[in-house]
Amino acid sequence: NHLLGGKWKGYPEETCLVESVPLTNLKSLRRLHLHSNLLVTVPASLASLPNLSRLDLQNNCLRAVPPEIQTSPFVRLRGNPLGETEPSPQAGLRRLFLTSGEDSFTVTSEGCRVVLACGIHFYFPPGAASDPLRIYFRTLAPDPRWVKLRHHDVLLSRVLELQPHGLKFQQEVQIWMPYASPQTLHQREVVIRTFSGQSWSDLRTRVEQKRKSKHVAHCSVLHFSWFLVVSRLVQNECKVPTEGTLLFSSVDPSIKVTFPPGVTEETRSVKLQVLSAEEIEELTADAGCRASPLLCLSQDSLVDFLRPVRIQLPLPPGVTGLNLDRSRLHLLHGDLEGQTWDDITSQVVLEFTHLYAAGSLLFLNSLSARYWLWYTTKTYIGGIAKKVYERLRMYQVNFIALQRRKDPEQVLLQCVPKHKVDPVLKKLQDRYRGPEPSDMVEMFEGEQFFAAFEHGISIDMDRPDCVDGRLSFIFYSHLKNMKEIYVSFYRGAVPESISEDARRRRKGPDSLWLATLPIKLPRLKPRWGENPSPLNGFSFPPLNLGNAETGYLTQANLLSIARRVGADWQTVGLHLGLTYQQIERIGEDLNKQILDMLFSWAQQNSEDPDCVSKLITAMKESGRQDIADEVETIIELGRQKYRESIRRVGLEQESSAEDSAIAMG
Repeated sequence: NHLLGGKWKGYPEETCLVESVPLTNLKSLRRLHLHSNLLVTVPASLASLPNLSRLDLQNNCLRAVPPEIQTSPFVRLRGNPLGETEPSPQAGLRRLFLTSGEDSFTVTSEGCRVVLACGIHFYFPPGAASDPLRIYFRTLAPDPRWVKLRHHDVLLSRVLELQPHGLKFQQEVQIWMPYASPQTLHQREVVIRTFSGQSWSDLRTRVEQKRKSKHVAHCSVLHFSWFLVVSRLVQNECKVPTEGTLLFSSVDPSIKVTFPPGVTEETRSVKLQVLSAEEIEELTADAGCRASPLLCLSQDSLVDFLRPVRIQLPLPPGVTGLNLDRSRLHLLHGDLEGQTWDDITSQVVLEFTHLYAAGSLLFLNSLSARYWLWYTTKTYIGGIAKKVYERLRMYQVNFIALQRRKDPEQVLLQCVPKHKVDPVLKKLQDRYRGPEPSDMVEMFEGEQFFAAFEHGISIDMDRPDCVDGRLSFIFYSHLKNMKEIYVSFYRGAVPESISEDARRRRKGPDSLWLATLPIKLPRLKPRWGENPSPLNGFSFPPLNLGNAETGYLTQANLLSIARRVGADWQTVGLHLGLTYQQIERIGEDLNKQILDMLFSWAQQNSEDPDCVSKLITAMKESGRQDIADEVETIIELGRQKYRESIRRVGLEQESSAEDSAIAMG
């Protein structure tokens, strides 16, 4: 920042200023990263630095760039509003602030600004819609059956659906979507992905940081459909005409693809992404190998190139052209899914310099290809490369199951990336307690897994996330992977789509299970002779007295009441309507007598809409006005909670939105 006076993240917007400064002391500067700093101008003198090989100006506010910089091959300008005019504020433009209970709004030809309760913003310029138009919206949990994440993509937001689908506007509508901040943006970029036609495509996206912890992705669209925010490997793209061109990586400028003249009859688009050697080095060291950065190429044409394409890759770390043993160097070609890696060294004439290897070859796949240099003494490298590539796409996670202290049968299930386990447990320890986290396992971004439960425990089959009696989760490394339920956590099965190598890495007696975290719920022995009891096996079965609108009394509430009843328990039982025979069958231990009495009555009256009123009346008639007042207070709190969350979808029992938010903070 002291070089250019530019605005860095977290600084007030009014400090945004960039001006030229003497650069005489920067002649040896090789890389300058100024991305995501809200820069509005940059000095042309940066292009004259003799050793500068990378200038990253991505995701700023540059509307114009000096020609010397714009034409330099080492400059990254993606995510800037180049060529766009500064939008003029619309005097008197209508603003709509929607609450969480609303799902639509109206747009007229005058335009408007709309702010949703979830933080999503829209700007409809005047004239975007010719007639009053009703727009419907909702946010959805991503479904891997239709949201296809590409390799190394990270999902950062829920899916925003805007209807009517396919709606066309006369002017571009601007959308701002909040997203979860990735751990790092180094060699990655944030984009908004949308569905158009039959496939998903990435939009030109600008990243803004409103506050220290709030990140927003901004795009402009002419249509409405589905939208989501992802982090992907930095993507470089070019048009390949008949006369040929050069495409290089902005992540590593030494990676180049040269398209010679006559390579194609019709202009086509080619995209390039690079996975850096730093991410690969630790994994390949375990295999006794060294690997270069991974080059991923794709094109939008089904027609093969007419001439060989020249590809240049850096040699693996620690390997130079001076000490190179060519018999140990292998050029690998991978298919689209990285399931097979073929050694194509013998098919290419490689040329070496001190740092690079280059060779000319045809695309071996009409749509996409991956290229990787490996240096090793192994005779068969394809299998090792496949395993390393799989591990590059996996996240190390732990499963956590926590019981709510105030209601032991409420269980919070989570799938947490390993670096979040300790912070999550620390933040929740006042409200929850539970077993130690499971053994560490590895999961793919977007992988579906299930929570199955101990025999004898069933869950609500009508839940939208219930599949064949199991709770379905989708793992996304930067989104919430949690559910609140009233059963204990066991372990879930691996989907069939996961590769066999990944299956074998799962621990435990059954390779189809991920982890085991049994929760032992409190139990009481039945106290009424040979009669079958609804409490058999579990002392506090799923139970709520009352309803959501009038307020609930849960198992935890009954426990609290039981502790205060004391020696008056028999009188309370009679006023509740229990028979002398039922009271006599209850055992000798005072605490268990009271518990058994209350739960026996509760089970018999759980369907009675007036059962809570009867409990209050019984307490008053038994001379326990204090307990009657406590029950009335509990019910009033329940009614308030219901009114505040009437639109909420989930369990009818007490939930914990606050705890859920803390858990993934």
